[in-house]
Amino acid sequence: MTHSVNRILMCPPDHFEVAYVINPWMEGQYALTDGARALEQWTVLKDIIESRAQVSLMAPRENLPDLVFTANAGLVMDGAVVLSRFRSKERQGEEAIDRRWFDEHDFKILELPPELSFEGAGDALFDPARALLWVGHGFRSHKDAAPLLEKLLAVRTVSLTLLDPRFYHLDTCLAPLADGSLMYFPGAFDEDSRAAIEAHVPASRRIAVDEADALKFCCNAVALDDLVILNDASPALRLRLKAAGLTPMLAPLSEFLKAGGAAKCLTLNL
Repeated sequence: MTHSVNRILMCPPDHFEVAYVINPWMEGQYALTDGARALEQWTVLKDIIESRAQVSLMAPRENLPDLVFTANAGLVMDGAVVLSRFRSKERQGEEAIDRRWFDEHDFKILELPPELSFEGAGDALFDPARALLWVGHGFRSHKDAAPLLEKLLAVRTVSLTLLDPRFYHLDTCLAPLADGSLMYFPGAFDEDSRAAIEAHVPASRRIAVDEADALKFCCNAVALDDLVILNDASPALRLRLKAAGLTPMLAPLSEFLKAGGAAKCLTLNL
């Protein structure tokens, strides 16, 4: 398999902690993160990614603990970025920081209407094998984001409704992979969304995971060519990925799971 040059945005976890509760994973985790362990886990992830991609860094900021989750900074396509608008006030301070970073790095800035919440590549995932953009809504991003992204980026979108608050962003329960496979947790979606996935992805390419694997955030994976980096996965799931010609690699991210994030949340493909 040929390796394309990927550029990935990450943000060191210097100020990462669970300082508020905006998703079920944060419940009972207030101030319980281990900073040294978080840095160690983040660094392992960064080192693995750097074996396949160039990593750009965004400077961490005090009082913005979730800035580390760069997937939510925006959605990048062909040198342009659709900036995020966070639904929860706790994260809205990140917006100016994200805008400045993209501005300083010469991205064309695109925006959705101000009243529309949209949480970037956390809820919008490119599927190169199908030349489409999967767009999730229900918890963080507004349902009208998908048709607007379609016009703005001239890309076909498929809108998916999220039902389970544990899987509040699309990237927590769906992952397009390089070989054309789609790894997803069916239980996170409503019936129409499951039907849409089945209509667009043949059965031979669907890797439906069970709840136990989904709760390990296996779908919150970074896919770089054949390499699939994930927090954790059962031996059975790893075998399925290998059978598809992919190389699963575990990078435990237990500290970040306390805030409801793992590998994909910590990265943004530029």
